[in-house]
Amino acid sequence: MESNVEILAEALGGTEYAPGTTYLNTASTGLLPARTVTAMQQAITAASVGRPTDMFADVEASRASFARLAGVPASRVAAGASVAVYTGLIATSLPAGAEVLVADGDFSSVVNPFVVRGDLDVRSVPLEALADAIRPDTALVAVSAVQSADGRPADLAAIRAAARAHGARTLVDASQSAGWLPLTASQDDFTVAVAFKWLTCPRGVAFLVVPEDLGGLTPVFAGWVAGEKPWDSCYGPVAELAHSARRFDESPSLFSYAGARHSLALIEDIGPGNIQRHNVALADRFRAGLERIGQQAMPAPGSAIVSVPGLGHRQGELGRAGIELSDRAGNLRAAFHLYNSTTEVDKLLDVLAG
Repeated sequence: MESNVEILAEALGGTEYAPGTTYLNTASTGLLPARTVTAMQQAITAASVGRPTDMFADVEASRASFARLAGVPASRVAAGASVAVYTGLIATSLPAGAEVLVADGDFSSVVNPFVVRGDLDVRSVPLEALADAIRPDTALVAVSAVQSADGRPADLAAIRAAARAHGARTLVDASQSAGWLPLTASQDDFTVAVAFKWLTCPRGVAFLVVPEDLGGLTPVFAGWVAGEKPWDSCYGPVAELAHSARRFDESPSLFSYAGARHSLALIEDIGPGNIQRHNVALADRFRAGLERIGQQAMPAPGSAIVSVPGLGHRQGELGRAGIELSDRAGNLRAAFHLYNSTTEVDKLLDVLAG
């Protein structure tokens, strides 16, 4: 029986995604839909003959689409290329000695920009203890909504409540959740996300969500695109910075954004809630199958990512069998997305069972 998402995908054309393998590696890189590939090819071809399209319009369409997915106005969304750049921007806004609370083993782009500043107090605790570890002198809590290494979801509701109680701000990295887990960026001070994973965009696309008052951030890397009137801001100091989060834009990877607007539109059309139900059902099927063959996944209830301790060494064997996944610190990591099916889950289990 087809899942809800498979029915919706068929209604949208049925040929948007065409994996050449059993592709269970979206936590590393998502597959590009056909509409995105076509748009990028057309943009490249137009540029090659000296008739480029207006790819800045693609940036604005992508910003608006992500804003709708995040549940915030487009004026709160900056468009760039890197989570680490935006985390670094937030790091520059903190006073010397400020405490930043992070989760043990979180992705380096969420942690390292605070560490390399050298004058911040970066404190790391287990993910499950994050909310309880927030204290009155905590300035910022920075955490991934879903852990890259093993798929564990953070208890964002508890973290937000504790942060508000102690006057701390929150920074959530949605790179491993945006696209399959509905976003509620309005509930956090800052949200960052790359789009080349679950949002199935090309590499070179990332977003930052800031508060309505722009969060007290100084646009330290502002170039001409950060001007209220960019084409009047090409020379000398920018006379007037954008009045919106666009003042934090990086100079965009235009060909990537030419495709991204179409990927984001597809995710909007299908709906992250529908994708979540599909993905988690596949992940749960895999977890149950692992138990039947004597294996145990790392606990990550409700996640589309499943990590199996001690099986990372079988990545090569699985690759030869036409199944793409990741080896992360000796663990085998499978990530299930809208282009996957129950048949692929069963194929993976069959190979693992020998």
